[in-house]
Amino acid sequence: MAIRDVQLGDGVRIFQPDLVNIYQCSIGDESRIGTFVEIQKNAAIGKRCKIQSHTFICEGVEIEDEVFVGHGVMFINDALPRSTNDDGSLQTDADWHCQRTLIKKGASIGSGAVILGGVTVGERALVGAGAVVTKDVPDFAVVAGCPARVMRDVRELAEELKSKHNNG
Repeated sequence: MAIRDVQLGDGVRIFQPDLVNIYQCSIGDESRIGTFVEIQKNAAIGKRCKIQSHTFICEGVEIEDEVFVGHGVMFINDALPRSTNDDGSLQTDADWHCQRTLIKKGASIGSGAVILGGVTVGERALVGAGAVVTKDVPDFAVVAGCPARVMRDVRELAEELKSKHNNG
């Protein structure tokens, strides 16, 4: 495991530096990175993000500020993964197209979620644990399932939980 050629912002905390694989990426101020996390080249993590253990963030992923990424989240950046070309030769970096993925400010990704390449998860959206996100998630949406579907608005959920807490 290693940390190589990383642009680290002020106050970044990597909980077990010897148990992560982070290279040629950027991590914004005050973000926290858990153990057994891999962040690949050309990925970007914003400010004040929490990346929990066992998460894989591949090339082409941009995570804006204040995003929570739960344990064991998997990002994917290749729509047509192959080991070899049609002629049987091993594929190289030149043989595939990296899909871009954007996680907008304040979004939360639940543990075990899979985020396919080329999608955008909207601002303050909530992706449920174990969801498989195959298409864009609107701002403030709560999505869950396989494939992930919009269940409700996160602002309504927050009010409901607040009300239960105050009345319970």
